[in-house]
Amino acid sequence: MLDVIVVGGGAAGFYTAIHVAQQAPHFKVAIFERGKNVLSKVKVSGGGRCNVTHGEFSPSSLVLNYPRGQKELLGPFHVHGPGDVMSFFEERNVPLKIEADGRVFPVSNDSQSIVDCLLEEANRLGIRVLRNSAVKQIQKLDDVWQVTTMNKHYQARNLMLTAGSNPKIWDLLQGLGHTIVSPVPSLFTFNSSDPRLNGVQGISVDAEVEVLPKKVFSSAKNLKLKSMPKEQPILRSEGPVLITHWGLSGPAILKLSAWGARLLKEYQYNFKIRINWTPEYTPGSMEGLLREVRSVESRKTVLRTKVIDLPRRLWAKLVHAAGVSKELRWAEMTNQDIGNLANQLTACSIRVEGKSTFKEEFVTAGGVELKEINFKTFESRLHPKLFFAGEIINVDAITGGFNFQNAWTGAYIAARAMTSEE
Repeated sequence: MLDVIVVGGGAAGFYTAIHVAQQAPHFKVAIFERGKNVLSKVKVSGGGRCNVTHGEFSPSSLVLNYPRGQKELLGPFHVHGPGDVMSFFEERNVPLKIEADGRVFPVSNDSQSIVDCLLEEANRLGIRVLRNSAVKQIQKLDDVWQVTTMNKHYQARNLMLTAGSNPKIWDLLQGLGHTIVSPVPSLFTFNSSDPRLNGVQGISVDAEVEVLPKKVFSSAKNLKLKSMPKEQPILRSEGPVLITHWGLSGPAILKLSAWGARLLKEYQYNFKIRINWTPEYTPGSMEGLLREVRSVESRKTVLRTKVIDLPRRLWAKLVHAAGVSKELRWAEMTNQDIGNLANQLTACSIRVEGKSTFKEEFVTAGGVELKEINFKTFESRLHPKLFFAGEIINVDAITGGFNFQNAWTGAYIAARAMTSEE
């Protein structure tokens, strides 16, 4: 008989087991991992550097990075937040650093530092780690949880599920009466074959990006274009946009993918975005600037006179897209030319035609319905002594260490609840 079974050998699973074993040294704790490797997501996080958490120490500000779980995590973040996580690793000789954008990494810039820390701590505390132990069945037998793997039954007083977005575990939970919010991808990049993006791969620009509604209906079809309503965005984000071989990535795009996870799934990842490559300008103020340039730089060609802080290759693409020829001088720019160029710079409409997973850091929106969880303990409201943490519940965040923070926090609070009666 075990005291705690943890299903899932990832960040939340190890953090739970370690805190249980620390708080109740006499507890028998085992981690069940379906694969041969544990902590694989920790290993690849942050491009192999492991983005442990985020240096945002105000819970009310921290929760704003969670499209799902914002309200539920406010209290838990007061209990165990980024500062507590940083202390945990630094007390175990893994120094951390906060980078300029707030992301927290080990000073070593190597995720293996985090992996080794968790493995060594689990080993020191006598936690059993059972690899290649996929869970086939979960049953409640009186006051005991029975977990069945391929060829063996295990029993424990407490059961912690940290199996991430594992459909088989979700199916078992549905069998126990839990509601599973259907999973959809979050944190993905946008695919686009727009010619303006060809040949400029690798460029990163601070921009404003808006997702436009799928269809814009207007009853006044015969009105002149100027009187037609401008498409109002349904999602908006600002930050670095990276042009890639397949389309668009970078923090601004990833934020949109997280906040729009369900809507963009409904759109079947086929929709329009509008990019302002120069967020300090509106279309109107950009037109004013370009008219001013026309009067001052009249003899120079438009293509060679980059009047705003944009990479030259992107400037050339947008000038071409505005219908401005290579040889055209500023003096020859008509008001319509000015308007077209201003539009390309500040309201550039691009068709998105699919998505790509963001590196190996695949995140889903979906999981155990939040109303069925007591967030003071991360315990099931349906079954006592059943706990959850991490991506198995319907909580997800934008990129930047926030998904790990959700895992650490839930794991710590659940561990405390399991050991509080002792």
